[in-house]
Amino acid sequence: MNAVRLEILGPFELIRAGRSVAVPVGAQRLLALLAVRSEGIHRRAAAEQLWPECPPCRAAANLRSALCQSRKLGPRTVVVCDGHRLALSPSVSVDHGEVCAAARQLLEGGVRTAPSDLDRLVEDLGRPLLPGWDDEWLMIERERWDQMRLYALEGLAQHFLALDRYLAAHQAALAATVVDPFRETAHRIAIEVHAAEGNVACAVKHYLEYRRLLQQELRVSPSPRMTELIRELTTA
Repeated sequence: MNAVRLEILGPFELIRAGRSVAVPVGAQRLLALLAVRSEGIHRRAAAEQLWPECPPCRAAANLRSALCQSRKLGPRTVVVCDGHRLALSPSVSVDHGEVCAAARQLLEGGVRTAPSDLDRLVEDLGRPLLPGWDDEWLMIERERWDQMRLYALEGLAQHFLALDRYLAAHQAALAATVVDPFRETAHRIAIEVHAAEGNVACAVKHYLEYRRLLQQELRVSPSPRMTELIRELTTA
């Protein structure tokens, strides 16, 4: 078996036949770029994005070096060249692409997945895209990933809550608050989970902590909708 898998959610890792493969830095950057550009990318654009600080001739040389390094990673190529266009080989599976596809299906078509797969999806959606990398091209890709996983995690939290799966709902909501601590939707779902369990004190505590965060960092208050939710809980 020569199955090849590229993981970019969390630390970069290339796995061939179940074993991690050492990848030079230049090749890592190229493979990561191609992993998020599943449609492929022109050689010149790849060089410009990967080495924006370099003159075009140096960036092109760096790209050629990275391509040479990628060819030495195993018996089967991981990068295919079609004229001036580069892409990952179809034989390479990518965690980022798989999770994005699952999240997109969830958002567009509702939940049609086994419970165990949904639990795994929550875990995958909680993983950041290549943490520690400071490449400029990654900024927009991280923003896209974060928006995708926020909506998916909130959708999963609401799904679990409707099924009275309170622990799973709370974990999904908290995972979303880690992605964006200021976004109210996930905090509101977490409060609704506490309320559904009858844990009014926990709901109020979460609300007060969130309100404190907003006031300290942004000088704003929670929305009237969230405030009304707490009022209803404490006056019932």
